[in-house]
Formats: sequence, C-alpha cells, structure tokens
Amino acid sequence: MKLQVHPSGLSGIVSIPGSKSHTIRAVAIASLASGKSRIRSPLVSGDTLSAVSCYQTLGAQIDASNEKEWIIKGTAGKILNEHCSIDVGNSGTTLRLAMGSASLASPKAAIAMTGDEQIQARPIGGLLQSLKDLGADGKCIKNNGCAPVEIRGTLKGGQTSIECFTSQFLSSLLLACPLAEKDSQINVLLLNEPDYARMTLDWLDRQGIRYENNGMKQFFIPGRQKYTSFDAPIPADFSSATFFLCAGALVGRDITLTGLDFTDSQPDKAVVDYLKQMGAHIEYSSEGVTISKSPLKGIDIDMNRTPDALPAMAVTAAFAEGTTRFLNVPQARKKETDRIACMAAELKKLGADVEELPDGLIVHGGKSLHSAHLDGRGDHRIVMALSLAGMVLDGCTVIDTAEAMNVTFPTYVSLMQSLGARMNVLP
Repeated sequence: MKLQVHPSGLSGIVSIPGSKSHTIRAVAIASLASGKSRIRSPLVSGDTLSAVSCYQTLGAQIDASNEKEWIIKGTAGKILNEHCSIDVGNSGTTLRLAMGSASLASPKAAIAMTGDEQIQARPIGGLLQSLKDLGADGKCIKNNGCAPVEIRGTLKGGQTSIECFTSQFLSSLLLACPLAEKDSQINVLLLNEPDYARMTLDWLDRQGIRYENNGMKQFFIPGRQKYTSFDAPIPADFSSATFFLCAGALVGRDITLTGLDFTDSQPDKAVVDYLKQMGAHIEYSSEGVTISKSPLKGIDIDMNRTPDALPAMAVTAAFAEGTTRFLNVPQARKKETDRIACMAAELKKLGADVEELPDGLIVHGGKSLHSAHLDGRGDHRIVMALSLAGMVLDGCTVIDTAEAMNVTFPTYVSLMQSLGARMNVLP
C-alpha cells in the first residue's frame, strides 16, 4: 500500500489512542495472574494483537472481541501449553517479554518463538543468556543471536549480568523473576531506554511485587511471588502523540492533543520539551496540550531515552533553521529497521543535508526541500514520520509500505484527516 500526502494545514482536537507498551505489559501480567483482569481502552493494533495471540497460546483465556475492554483469565503463573509455536509478527516487545514468560514452563517444555523478517534480525542473545543463567534453557535456532528461538524451562532464580541494548531485555527479566522458585539478582551493565524499564517497574509496584532497585544498576527480586487480577485503563501513547506534536510544530494552527498523562513514565513525553527547545509554541490547559506552527531552530538532543521519536524528530529538524544533532542512540540501528541509515537515505531524497553518526544523525536544516517518492521500509514509525514532510512540501509525496502503520497506529491516517490533513492510503 502507498500513502499519498499533499501540503496541509492542521487544526482541531485529537484524542490519542492507548499506549502500545502499556497494553502489552498489561496483557503479559494479566495472563500470568490469578483470576480475571480487565484492560480498559487498550491499543488495538498489530503488535498488541500479537501479544494477545502469544499469551493465548501459552494458556491464558483472552476475550479481545470488545475493543474498549479486554477480559483476561490468567494462568496463575503457569505455562499451560508447553509444546507450541508462537509467531509474534512484527512485535519485538512481545517476543522479548514472552521469552521470559515462556521460561516459567517445566523442564520438559519446548516453546518455539519467531516473527517476521524484521523480527528475525533483532537481537535476543543477551536475554537468552540471562534466562540460562537463571536456570532456564533455550537456543537460537540459526545460532545467530536472533529469532527463531526455542525456550525450555524452568526459570529457577539465581544471578545474572546483562547488557540491555534494549530495555526490553530487563523488562522481560523483571516480569518473570518474581515467579521463579528462588530469589534473583540482576546486574545491569548497560541500560538503554531506561524509562521503559521504569514503566515495567510501575506495573510491578501496582501489583505489590517486592524488589530492590539499586539505581537501575542492580535488582534483587525475591521469588515465589504472585500476580493478581486487576481492572485498569491504558494511558494514551506518547509515542503516537509524537507525530501530532511534530505535525503541529510544522503545519499546525492550534492542534490540541487530549488524553496525555504527563505523570506517566513513558519516555516520549520528552518530545514536548524537545520541540519547546526548538522554538515550538506549546500551551497546557485542562483540555490538553495545544501546539501550533512557529519558526524552529536546530538543537542538540541526547536521544538515548527516546529512540522511537528519532524518525519524527529527524523530519522536523529538516525544516528547522540551523543544525540538529541526534546523539547517543545506537539502539535505533536495531529497531524494525536501521532507523539511522533509513532516515538519512529518505531525507536525502527530499534534498535534505543529513550526516550519519555511528549512534545518531546530524540534520542541517534550512535547505530547499521538495516532494518525492519515498520508501517507508516497512517500518511504521518511518512511514508516519515521512508523512509529516509530505504535509509541508509542495506537490505530492508518496510513501511505500504504508500498511506498516497498522502495527502500532491503524487509525493514524483517519485522525490526521480529522485535523485537515490531505493524505490517503492507496492500494
């Protein structure tokens, strides 16, 4: 599918859908809990439905027929289907969190997990080694540190040291270790995207799970704990809000975003601060966050905590005066795509002056840019980020692989259209 975008002016109010990261964590915990849980206002997308399917396969009873409320009857920490194959589609979060969950099975288990071509290029070796350190077993089928992977139980507890190139490694251990037979100690040698691990800890806190956190460098987690059923809403997604915030800064005439909770631990709320530093006009009210177009200037940004915001911010920087440096985000090369290389290549097609760094991008703004036929690389965030450029530039911008948006944001185009965006999806 192709996304066709024309120059647009945006205004109005938009309600941001639920957080993907929170939805998947909620599904995982509810599936491992005792009793029946209710997840209200979940994000319904390719990734979250992959999580639903995954945990159903592991034994949870999940009714996701009502888009406003999912009902999950958990397994009380048991893995009921110990000989199964799971395809997580494009969901790296589901793969990594569920690897920890699957390791709670008995020693006789053999749970195969795989995903699409992008998933099979994303690293899991460090997580697999830590699961082995803690008593489980498993192997990467192709012996390349990536999926497909086979997980064999049983996670017993113990001690491990791990470099978390992605915070999902740590989140997987944090969710699984409380259910282990023995106590666990996790020594964290490297932690990118620490706020996503903080989101996981917030869920543990709400569950009353006991643990010791020594500055995100070391965790001690007593075993033999339990998850209990819950009834909770899913907060709005700041990662999805990023595209509307950047659109407002580029072509907005008072866009108001509703539903965002700035007390939530989602890291991409920092995008508001990034844009304010660049000169965007942003106001807060009881109704929501309002942003409108204003002259932007280049700045330096440490993106380690917010790698998912890189594509949208890179496009925004291309229309700012001066140079913007996106720094300290090596993990962006190991997302659905190498987002550093891909964004550099696509922005250059528009006439932008972009330099790649090993761990970031330098965008020299203020250049004369033009519309073009672009490749979304099958990456949902790249497709949506490039659509921002199309709303600024004269002519028609066409972006391939638009179907990728369904992974996290299937209503993206309709919500943008509701604000006045001139964009549509073509078969």
